[in-house]
Amino acid sequence: MQNKVLSMIGLATKAGKVASGEFSVEKMVKSNKAYLVIVADDASDNTKKMFTNMCTFYKVPIYFYGNKELLGNAMGKETRASLALLDEGFSKAIVNKINAEQN
Repeated sequence: MQNKVLSMIGLATKAGKVASGEFSVEKMVKSNKAYLVIVADDASDNTKKMFTNMCTFYKVPIYFYGNKELLGNAMGKETRASLALLDEGFSKAIVNKINAEQN
């Protein structure tokens, strides 16, 4: 896996610091346990809008990154449209890597 962001997501998953799937992510954001939400670029507009509104309201950073298949593979699952990072350290590292990629 060449991509550093996806590698970090994989590490966070192994450490048990990731919640994935719409219901789990929503629950973590609303219980203030999520430090970062990542939504796949190819998620539905409805999903993107719901998470954007929710993350804005609960003041959780949200990034649109990769596609469902990439996010799923990084976590060792099939496809994932959304995931929440439950660890501040992993979240900061992933944000830094996403920002570095985009610049």
